[in-house]
Amino acid sequence: MIRVNNDILGKIANNEGVFADKINEGIQAGHIVLLNNNVRVMDKPCAVGKGLTTKVNANIGLSPEYSDVKTEIAKLDTAIKAGADVVMDLSTGPQLKSLREEILTSCPVPLGTVPVYELACNKSKRFFSMDEDDFIEVLQKQAEEGVDFFTVHSGIKLETTKLISTNPRIINVVSRGGALLVSWMIKNQKENPFYSRFDDIIKIAKKYDIVLSLGDSLRPGAIADATDQLQIRELLVLGELQKRALSAGVQVMIEGPGHVPLDQIEANVKLQKSICNGAPFYVLGPLVTDAAPGYDHITGAIGGAIAAWHGADFLCYVTPAEHLRLPDDDDVHRGVIASKIAAHAADIVKGIPSAIKRDNEISKARAKRDWETQFKLCLDPETARKSREKSLPEEEDVCSMCSEFCSIKVMEEACGKK
Repeated sequence: MIRVNNDILGKIANNEGVFADKINEGIQAGHIVLLNNNVRVMDKPCAVGKGLTTKVNANIGLSPEYSDVKTEIAKLDTAIKAGADVVMDLSTGPQLKSLREEILTSCPVPLGTVPVYELACNKSKRFFSMDEDDFIEVLQKQAEEGVDFFTVHSGIKLETTKLISTNPRIINVVSRGGALLVSWMIKNQKENPFYSRFDDIIKIAKKYDIVLSLGDSLRPGAIADATDQLQIRELLVLGELQKRALSAGVQVMIEGPGHVPLDQIEANVKLQKSICNGAPFYVLGPLVTDAAPGYDHITGAIGGAIAAWHGADFLCYVTPAEHLRLPDDDDVHRGVIASKIAAHAADIVKGIPSAIKRDNEISKARAKRDWETQFKLCLDPETARKSREKSLPEEEDVCSMCSEFCSIKVMEEACGKK
C-alpha cells in the first residue's frame, strides 16, 4: 500500500479535474506517481501518469565550467513562468549543494536530481574509490533535504558492461549517469550499487515518499542505435525493479529514450508499458533526427508529441542548445514551450477534457477576433502578444496577413453577422 497525503491528493485532483479516488487508484496500481517529498511543502505538487495531463520537466544545473547559482535560479524562474511542471537539477559544478538548497527554498514545483552526479563531484573522495555505502548515503542526504524524485540508474548490471564494447552502436553509452556507473563497475569489477542495494533505496524512498525514476543508462544516443539489445536488456531489468518497489509501497516511473526514429516511437512506448507494468513513462525527447543541432527543441517536440500520443506520461524538455553547450535563459524558455506544445497536442488526442476545452475556447475567441482571450488561453501569451503588436494598432480586429480579406470577417459580412 502506497501512503498518500489526502490534502495534496485533493489539490492535484482539483487541478486535473479528476476525482481524487481515481488518482489514488492509479497510484496504488503503479500507473500514477505523486511527486512530493513528505518533508517538503510546495505550491504546485503534481502527479504523473495514466488519465492525467502530460507533464513537462525542465533541466537546469551547474557545470564544471559554468557555476553561477544566480544564473541557474534565473533559469528556474524562466522555466516555471513558461509552464514547466517539474524541474530537475543536473548540476555537476562545484556549487552543486548550494544551488540545490536554493532551489528547494524557492521552487514551487517538484524537484528531481541524479544523485550519482554529486558522488562524481565529491572533492574529498575520488569517485572510483567510492563504496556501496557512499552511494546509499548520498540518496539519504538528498532525501532529508526534500528532493522529490531521484533518477537512479539501477537497471544496468555488471554483466551488461561486458556487452557494451562488443555491441555495434555508434554511441555506446550516452547517459552521463550511466557512463559514470559503467566506468565505476569496470574499474572496480563490482556490481552496480544502485542494483545490489536496491532494497536500501526502497527503504529511503518509502520513508520520504520519494518517487524512484529508474534511469535508462543504455538509452540510444543516436537514431541508428534505437531499440537495440542493450536498451531492451536494461528495460527488462527495470520492469523487475518496478515490481519490487511497488510491492514494497514505493512509487516508480521509468525513463526512456532518447534518440528514436518516428516509426519506432509507438513500439517503444508500448514495449515499456508492457514490460514495466503500466508504470508512468518519462521520455527524454525522444529526438527523431540527429541532423538538427540548434533546433533540437523542435526534433524533441516532434518525438515527444508522438510518444505522449501513444501513452508516454512525462516529457523531458530539450533546448536548442542540446549537444552544443549549457542552455541559457532563452534556450530554457524555448525548450519548455516546445515541450508544452507537444504535451498539449497529445492531451487533445488522449481525450483530456481540459486540453480539448482550451482549444475549443481559443478557436471561439479567434472566430470573434477576441485577441485578449486568445492571449490568455495560448501556451506562450507574451510571445503571441509581441507578435501581434508588431503589425497593427490595437483597434484593428484583423491581422496583417489577410487584413480586409479575413475569411472570418468576409463570411460575417456575407451572412449579415457580426
